[in-house]
Amino acid sequence: MPEQQENIGSSIDLAWAIRRHAVNMTHLGKSSHVGSILSIADILAVLYRDVLDVDPKNPRWSDRDRFILSKGHAGAGLYAALAESGFFPVDNLARHYQNGSNLSGHVSHKGIPGVEFSTGSLGHGLPVACGMALSAKRRGARHRIVVQMSDGECDEGSNWEAFLFAAHHGLDNLLAIIDFNGLQSIRTTTETLNLEPFAEKLRCFNWCVHEVDGHDHGALRQAFDRSAVESGKPTVVVARTVKGCGVSFMENSVLWHYRTAQGEEFTQAMDELERRRRTT
Repeated sequence: MPEQQENIGSSIDLAWAIRRHAVNMTHLGKSSHVGSILSIADILAVLYRDVLDVDPKNPRWSDRDRFILSKGHAGAGLYAALAESGFFPVDNLARHYQNGSNLSGHVSHKGIPGVEFSTGSLGHGLPVACGMALSAKRRGARHRIVVQMSDGECDEGSNWEAFLFAAHHGLDNLLAIIDFNGLQSIRTTTETLNLEPFAEKLRCFNWCVHEVDGHDHGALRQAFDRSAVESGKPTVVVARTVKGCGVSFMENSVLWHYRTAQGEEFTQAMDELERRRRTT
């Protein structure tokens, strides 16, 4: 199935386009992590339709907002958001995870306009974002640094050091978004290393914390807005999401961290996404 430009009008339209592209891209490349992509489709859509100050015609514009996808295994979702936003042709998405393609399974910045930083090894995105935010703040730049993280990667000590660092330096130009879907690669986050009470811990680290439904575009838009920032504090949005959101048999299932839809499963997933889109 070739990739086609969607008729994008709103963040809702973009979210469903990202979902359809992601299922198709992972199907064609026989690659992983479709569940992780589907859980952040709404977040990516709100960011790229309504929040981030970026220019697809000038992707290296010095005053642009910087977005880092720390959960780099969900790279197909970012590629889809960028393509639908005009950074590169949508047709390129069909080459995802193919031999010779620059659209790697874990997100890469090499030769891909709009990608700021290559990720995949978890726990790197927030520390890098902190450095970028501190540099921008010292230069008096007005752009924001936005980093999309996973709940599972918050097991990494590098992130807790970065949480301390960002608050200590008053990085109120930094926005971290946690995709809190409650599932890691093989079991729940609670079973792996319990993070709760997560939001309260972040408040104790002196962050401005917002907890929202990660599939509610209005709530996301409000939490991401500059007016939600507290002066002198970095902001974190704990977005409660459903892994595999949008495809019933993928939702809340660890299986779809690594599995890819083929055959009847692929047909069913694409049909279901289309039906759900029509009723949204």
